Amino acid sequence: MLRRQVRERRQVRERRQYIYAKSQEAQERQTFERKQQMKDALASGNYLPTELKKDARTLGKDLAFDDAQGEPTTHIDNEYSRAGVQDPKIVITTSRDPSSKLLQFTKEMRLVFPNSHRINRGNYVVKELAEACRANDVTDLIVLHEHRGIPDAMIVSHFPHGPTVYFTLNNVALRHDIGTYKNSTVSEQYPHLIFENFTSPLGQRIKDVLKYLFPVPKEDSKRVMTFANEDDFISFRHHVFVKIPRQVQLAEVGPRFEMKPYEIRQGTIEQTEAEREWVLAHYARTTKKRTVLGGPGSSSEPPTKNNAMEKNYMDNWLFHSAINV
Repeated sequence: MLRRQVRERRQVRERRQYIYAKSQEAQERQTFERKQQMKDALASGNYLPTELKKDARTLGKDLAFDDAQGEPTTHIDNEYSRAGVQDPKIVITTSRDPSSKLLQFTKEMRLVFPNSHRINRGNYVVKELAEACRANDVTDLIVLHEHRGIPDAMIVSHFPHGPTVYFTLNNVALRHDIGTYKNSTVSEQYPHLIFENFTSPLGQRIKDVLKYLFPVPKEDSKRVMTFANEDDFISFRHHVFVKIPRQVQLAEVGPRFEMKPYEIRQGTIEQTEAEREWVLAHYARTTKKRTVLGGPGSSSEPPTKNNAMEKNYMDNWLFHSAINV
């Protein structure tokens, strides 16, 4: 009982410190930009901007020695400060009363993420899952949902302070549904990652959330995970490749699916009061025309399973990327 109270107090204290540091970001960013403007004006010999003249003496007093000249850190940097040093530790579970297909999909997702563990949901509530994750130094919790036996949603929650990203899932195909299933095996190597068309700030944010679910791979790893964004639908593919003279042979391992983010919260999964960092605007007039993750697009529908053009594009792109791995 005493240990639990101490742990809860520590979590409250760390959360308070995290929120305070996040609240200082805007002020630090403004100070950094003003000092950069002054530095550029001094370097070019131009007059100072009018809005800087009042604070010129204060800003320039220790300009040459101030740490604020460096790029200020953000709460995003703090969220993944141990990335690359400490391997992620992931727990994967389902919604209540999962169907057999969702259980099979969960087992295959456990093979996708190295260092992951699958647990049965049972009667656990979300708060109990979060407490168990914190007590066991889990870095990420993945919860898979379904509708009428078809997997349709995924939640990725990063511990100890967030973020939590909500995805919809489309066109989920298990390993047994993929044509090359018989000729492929699931590798346990740490995979190389390929990200395509995550160019916007929000796209970079989603990319970081997905990227840090995987540990750092070795150079000779023959396993490739692909996240290709097209019209805000992220196509996931899992391949293994073998190098032979002048050629690379690819075998899709599976599973495969398309996912689309629709909400980011700055807390963990059980913190319903956490601030919403971003929410997909479903009812805006320009929603169907606007893309938020990458380059311009024209479709609001997920890619179809039998899209031959998409498959050829993916295979060619993986071929050239695998050569450079």
